[in-house]
Amino acid sequence: MRHHSYAEVTDLARELDPAEMEALERAGVPDPSPAPVRPRRGRGVPSIPPAPTPEAGASRVRKGRGATVNPPNRFEHQETAPFDDGWATLAADIAALPPLPTTLTRDSSRSVIAWNQSPDIGFDRAVNPYRGCEHGCVYCYARPSHATLGYSPGLDFETRLTFKPDVAELLEKALRKPDYRARTLALGSNTDPYQPVERTLKLTRAVLQVLDRFNHPVSIVTKSAGVLRDLDILQSLARRDLVRVHLSVTTLDAALARVMEPRAATPARRLQAVEALARAGVPTAVLAAPMIPGLNDAEMENILQAAAKAGAREAGYILLRLPNELKTIFVTWLQEHFPDRAGRVLDLIRQTRAGALSDARFGRRLTGTGVYANLLARRFDRAARQWGLLDHGELDGSHFAVPEAARRSPAVAQMSLF
Repeated sequence: MRHHSYAEVTDLARELDPAEMEALERAGVPDPSPAPVRPRRGRGVPSIPPAPTPEAGASRVRKGRGATVNPPNRFEHQETAPFDDGWATLAADIAALPPLPTTLTRDSSRSVIAWNQSPDIGFDRAVNPYRGCEHGCVYCYARPSHATLGYSPGLDFETRLTFKPDVAELLEKALRKPDYRARTLALGSNTDPYQPVERTLKLTRAVLQVLDRFNHPVSIVTKSAGVLRDLDILQSLARRDLVRVHLSVTTLDAALARVMEPRAATPARRLQAVEALARAGVPTAVLAAPMIPGLNDAEMENILQAAAKAGAREAGYILLRLPNELKTIFVTWLQEHFPDRAGRVLDLIRQTRAGALSDARFGRRLTGTGVYANLLARRFDRAARQWGLLDHGELDGSHFAVPEAARRSPAVAQMSLF
């Protein structure tokens, strides 16, 4: 990571998973999230103004970034609006502005396991070493979670990241609680655990080392070939049926990937990572997600075929979801990059979401409803069966055990210092 600015984030009692954030939305309440983090005097998130928004007609695309706008935080009561001061600055093409740097802020959360009760996903707990994601995937359903930090889910999500330096220590503390029971822990349910900053901070590797010592099952989701760095730990976990790595392959079109997920690994590089993991004996799955009607959904069968040839054992897919601010971010991006088909894409999305752009109801939010969504589901089922990409069931949590060193009482551990 090239741009690091460190500060303290106000302590948070726990982290909300995006699945939990949608609970009240399904009940008709606008947003279930807590109030955003408010900086206390001398602490908190540094005050950095949002990225400027160009006026109509000017390009909104920033080199290396996915979102083209920085919509207001839904918790704020005030909004900023561009105002021309007479120097014609608003008419300037945004491409002439300097690139947006990435800032990194210390997150001093006191717990790191995010819990959820969603019946739509196959795990009830997750750990995210980072919040925000520099990959910049414009469709990312986790973007709205950035508002709980007081940031915008737009450009802020991919440029203003937070990291948890004590994530491994806090996870170990949670795992050795007497009442803890092991089940598959998701690594990367919110933001990518192998985004570029991981190359230097290595927090994801520290988490995997803890899970390896505790014989704890883990499911990883990433778009990065950087996962191969930890092949030694992954092989160790795989020998005990404790790991599954999911590579998200949204498209095989490198040009589309470049504008849709600008700082993620190329599709070819991800498939190479699948092949390397498979050769090393690490169970690997490919997620054709999200499928965007009229944009990349025609590639579904080809993605699954390529995944199977690379050695993947399983596959999955998710229909595009557009909760909260993500609607504005995605629609603006779509109109900027694909003006000729934006209307058609949005119309198809509404056909799968009961006339809206989003549907948060359980049982429907991941796959949608209607003729188009049902056809997509049938296409996936047929291709998955054809290529043998079937569900292999749960990972084995029966090996979980607290290492002997961690069993010592605090008093015994303290005495060992003398």
